[in-house]
Amino acid sequence: MRMKSGTPQALPSALCHDIRLGFLLLVTISGNWATQDADAGQDVSRRITGPYFLSGVPRDVVAAAGQTAYLHCRVAHIGDVARVSWIRQRDLHVISAGFVVFASDQRYRVIHPATSDNWTLQIKYVQQRDSGAYECQVNTEPKISMTFYLTVVESRAAIRGPSYVKAGSTINLTCIINQVNVEGLVYWYRDREILDYEGPVSILTKEAAEGTTSRLTIRNATPKDSGNYTCWPTSAHPSSVLINVVLEGEQPAAMQTGVGTRSCSTTHLLPMVLLSLTLALLPGHR
Repeated sequence: MRMKSGTPQALPSALCHDIRLGFLLLVTISGNWATQDADAGQDVSRRITGPYFLSGVPRDVVAAAGQTAYLHCRVAHIGDVARVSWIRQRDLHVISAGFVVFASDQRYRVIHPATSDNWTLQIKYVQQRDSGAYECQVNTEPKISMTFYLTVVESRAAIRGPSYVKAGSTINLTCIINQVNVEGLVYWYRDREILDYEGPVSILTKEAAEGTTSRLTIRNATPKDSGNYTCWPTSAHPSSVLINVVLEGEQPAAMQTGVGTRSCSTTHLLPMVLLSLTLALLPGHR
């Protein structure tokens, strides 16, 4: 209906028919959309009713020999029927099913906090032979599984520093361990004596991008500080270096050995020549 000069007038019948058809078409399309959304929601609901693996967990795990390794498997919608198992792929040995551990090796344990999606395989005191693939498996039909890879590395210490220093200067030794988050402590020894954080001795151990570093500093070094220095981490192979503290004007032991060897070849030659000439001049030796 429209107004003309203040008087309502009826719309043409053809226009009214088109408006009705457009309205019905809009209602039909809206209904179809709502139905499709409902069906899609039901499909999603049906898809997540069974167990499935959650992403966001590391599948390549590196652990140092002697430490504890953790393989984290996350499974959602596990329910009361499905069960999570851990299998060692190199020999297809079933390590565990649920909380039950079949391996006679007491180093294995399954950790699953209540109401959690985590089924973590814990391996204590890992060795290089523990390296390899481990499969987290769920006994659905068909079975689903996810593979994790464990690499066990040998942790070693390496000492950087000079082999000799002058008396009165500072001994600076840096021990680098090719491992981050070292379990336990790092000890320093001079010969068989453990070094404490006392007097001129200071020790600073911290984490770095290349591993764990421990710095030994001894101020105002004296000849008594000479000896074999060892960096000994409790969870890595130790490393040693021989340090000589020399007085002003002295040569390091290695250089003294070299000089003595060269002079010996000339100083001992003359007596031998004289002895040979003397024997040659004696009557009985002609």
